[in-house]
Amino acid sequence: MTPKYPVYVISKGRWEHPLTARALERMGVGFRIVIEPQEFEQYRKVIDSKKILILPFSNLGQGSIPARNWVWDNAEQNGHDRHWILDDNISEFYRFNSNLRFKMRCGTAFTVIEEFSDRFTNAAISGMNYMMFVPKKTRCDPITLNTRIYSIILLNHNLPYRWRGRYNEDTDLSLRALKNKWCTILFNIFIANKQTTMTMKGGNTDELYAGNDARWKMAESLRQQHPDVVKITRKWDRWQHHVDYRPFKNNILQKRAGVSIANGVDNFGMKLLKK
Repeated sequence: MTPKYPVYVISKGRWEHPLTARALERMGVGFRIVIEPQEFEQYRKVIDSKKILILPFSNLGQGSIPARNWVWDNAEQNGHDRHWILDDNISEFYRFNSNLRFKMRCGTAFTVIEEFSDRFTNAAISGMNYMMFVPKKTRCDPITLNTRIYSIILLNHNLPYRWRGRYNEDTDLSLRALKNKWCTILFNIFIANKQTTMTMKGGNTDELYAGNDARWKMAESLRQQHPDVVKITRKWDRWQHHVDYRPFKNNILQKRAGVSIANGVDNFGMKLLKK
């Protein structure tokens, strides 16, 4: 099984370690890696040039935002209702089941998330959780509704937004959707091993996260965008943003016409909200 929606990987300065591209290739998942023109020669040495899309700009100093919006436009122009956009520092994807992790070697997880999300008219953003947030030998729900979606993102093109800002753009987009009664779906049964922010050379590490006050800038930018639900805290000896998602707990998934879900449980064993 392979995704029906296009999969894009945005990348910069990481041709030596194209982690996400390699993980997708091992799984047999088709993708296009999106890069800036000055890095084409380096990337084509390690990735088939047929899998490379070249952006019409470079070194804008705005992080990944211009690339993300270009990808969104590209997917829409090609007639798709949704698209996947992945960070470039994901080494493995896993199925989490019976408190254990199993490496995935096919694209079924992407298909499951697509099929589930397409059942609802207001499923704005879906995606996989991080492995660090789903430890072994823990019990958790198969999905978490109405929270942030990071790094492995399936976007609904009916959203009336675009990416904005310089930092925490995924949290910002999730919050804007939730505030307008859309729903987000975070899958805990499919998880990804993503490198921690600012620990891998390239990407936004060099362009946005340099300097001793980088963590503060990240947190403060989100607080300014959403002061009603965001505050800044000090954790693990560094500044962090803290988001209160409780105001969105009553956002309800709206079933698409013609979709039948017997007894409130779908094919994949995930309990849905009461009708």
